[in-house]
Amino acid sequence: MSEAASTHVALAKSTRNSATPSSTQDGALLPSLAPLLHAWLPRQRWFAGKGRPVTGFCLVSATEMLPLDGTAGPGLLHLLLRVEQPSQQDRPADDCYQLLLGARTSLPPLLAGALIGRVERGPLAGRVVYDALHDPRLADVLLERFRRPGSLGSLRFERTAAIPAGLTPRVLDAEQSNSSLVYGDAFILKIFRRVFPGTNPDLELPLALGGEGCERVPAPVAWFEAAPGPEPLTLGVLQPFLHGARDGWQLALAALAAGRDFLPEARALGRATAEVHTALAAALPTPALRGTQTRQLVAEMTRRLEAAAQAVPALVPHVPGLRAAFEAVTDLGVRGSGWAQQRVHGDLHLGQTLRSADGFWSLIDFEGEPARPLPERRMPAPPVRDVAGMLRSFDYAARSHRPWNPEWAARCRAAYCEGYAQASGRDPRGEPELLRAHETDKAVYEVLYEARHRPDWLPVPMAAIQRLARSAAA
Repeated sequence: MSEAASTHVALAKSTRNSATPSSTQDGALLPSLAPLLHAWLPRQRWFAGKGRPVTGFCLVSATEMLPLDGTAGPGLLHLLLRVEQPSQQDRPADDCYQLLLGARTSLPPLLAGALIGRVERGPLAGRVVYDALHDPRLADVLLERFRRPGSLGSLRFERTAAIPAGLTPRVLDAEQSNSSLVYGDAFILKIFRRVFPGTNPDLELPLALGGEGCERVPAPVAWFEAAPGPEPLTLGVLQPFLHGARDGWQLALAALAAGRDFLPEARALGRATAEVHTALAAALPTPALRGTQTRQLVAEMTRRLEAAAQAVPALVPHVPGLRAAFEAVTDLGVRGSGWAQQRVHGDLHLGQTLRSADGFWSLIDFEGEPARPLPERRMPAPPVRDVAGMLRSFDYAARSHRPWNPEWAARCRAAYCEGYAQASGRDPRGEPELLRAHETDKAVYEVLYEARHRPDWLPVPMAAIQRLARSAAA
């Protein structure tokens, strides 16, 4: 029997058996894994609680996706685990993480890099546990679940189209906050590591766009969720893999290195962004931003500015000018101005775009800023929020190249807005106060991020901070 066939036999057996066998119900499971997870979790790139000690774990759900008894090859255990940590001003005390653990009596050399450790006691005593996404046999189990949707314990698998079998999986190494598997250059499966109650926008928005016939975003082919409480937790989304496409960040840096303009690409990307916004506005509600909501928006921006200034002293001299950029929006609201709101990408930059060989731009990764709470990421916002993110990304690209070429960034920013206006009929520069406020808010976020994670990059957003503060004060 082939390896793939044996995996499918084991999968069928596990489906017929209890969805949550006794080994995962055993109260000894989590205590036996805890020492290994204490050491392994904080080292993962997608672990959001770095810098805070892990004080404990709470098991939300455990599901055997393949038997853990070792008689039919590797076992596969799906865990939702609440990680307990001290709270911070801008971070909750506990986060819920999704883990897929393989279990074997011994680990093949090819999987050595996925090792978590050997379990000393409990139901998995003597077994080696590891990150299952790196095991092709276990990655194939996930694809099989999508091919034959339904429920397994608290997990539910859905699909919208047929999925072929036998696609070879491989792990993408570029992810930061999640993990991704590519199946045979046909599909990409994003596994959300930190999960929240409520539908993830990276599922919700591409489904809505697919319903509108928008081809700028790959439509979900399948997904899976858990329902340990009243609201579902989106765990993963399978979408077509845009084989051969290059992301906008790589293309922009290549243009800079070659001394080329990026104007046709920026203009086409503006058109693509406008098409996505138009489809989202047609698919989902578009409440107006007026009065109280405007003041609330400005208050939240001001709060983020003040918190960032406390953490990054270099911001302090610019706070009055930056605050003026926000207050200009309040003043317009008081005079009766209002703006359209809708669902937006929420974290748009060059790295969230893909360009095919024929020049067609696609937008990807609609999860929003992972650091923000999920309800906030699902709230409508003015479309210029996405525009501001892309304008900041052009600035980042220009600053990452030596010598710095601010004129290149300025031309790209103008071309992008021109393309957006051509496709939507609305030039985002026609709302200068709102656009400047959102670009300021984004730059403040960047300052805080760089100060915490990449201090060498801090001059990039600080240059924008100086420009924006001067512009608001003029």
